[in-house]
Amino acid sequence: MRLAYLGTPDFAVPALRALHGAGHEIAAVYCQPPRPAGRGQTERRCPVQCVAEELGLAVRTPERLRGDADVQAAFAELGLDVAVVAAYGQILPRAMLAAPRLGCLNIHASLLPRWRGASPIAAAIRAGDAESGVTIMQMEAGLDTGPMLAAETVPITPATTGAILHDQLATLSAPLILRVLADPPPPVVQPADGVTYAKLLRREDGIIDWTNDAASILRQIRAYDPWPGTQTRLDGTVLKIGDAEIAPVETLQPAGTVLDARLTVACGTDADGRPTALRLLRLQRPGRAMMPADAYQRGQPIAPLTRLG
Repeated sequence: MRLAYLGTPDFAVPALRALHGAGHEIAAVYCQPPRPAGRGQTERRCPVQCVAEELGLAVRTPERLRGDADVQAAFAELGLDVAVVAAYGQILPRAMLAAPRLGCLNIHASLLPRWRGASPIAAAIRAGDAESGVTIMQMEAGLDTGPMLAAETVPITPATTGAILHDQLATLSAPLILRVLADPPPPVVQPADGVTYAKLLRREDGIIDWTNDAASILRQIRAYDPWPGTQTRLDGTVLKIGDAEIAPVETLQPAGTVLDARLTVACGTDADGRPTALRLLRLQRPGRAMMPADAYQRGQPIAPLTRLG
């Protein structure tokens, strides 16, 4: 098929490589423009642009699609059979949705209709879902509301982090989109029941509230790896938490209290009113690398009865 590919982050790279490798004619790749990044604030190309240029594909990086008639006309002039969208970062206007002969297909990182929206991978882990997956959806004007063409499922285990699930779903997306293009299945309307929305994550979502129960905080730590990460405060200093585990505790202590030298931290009570605690496994001070808890304790130990948060 003659197609356009619209994507920006690492998640969108495997599907782009697969489409190119399968011999589809990729008329243009659309991605977000280079942005200032790092301490020097030098402009950095997104992962999709880097790969597209490596493959010798034409790249377009419009600042905006909506309200720009020239950009929309140039898209229509490509004469596309289909457009494939994966974490592009802009909402496609109606004119672009209607331009390809077969419309636009979206690779969405959830099992729709659960977790429509901006951050479905983190939302699934944070909520304690037993599984996640990738859905190929026919795009329409609503937010992730279009009919579904195919889906693949993966389990979410207690060890699953946002980074792990991201890579699993990105890998799944490549053969799935090829299969849909090769043999398009009949579209299935999304059910009205079970709709949930994943909000756009912000840095403050990673701040730990130690009055939550330990299981909820552990899901927060794993869901928000690598971004926005999770953090607490130690004597006014931001302390990043890289990993933790549920720890036994018998008596209720003030939330955020360090209970022992192994960095067991008191959390809130569970649904049955029982005290809970987490043992920190990896943590990081500003300007330092993330390190195991025992190495951290040998350098700048956190004393029992210290309060975090």
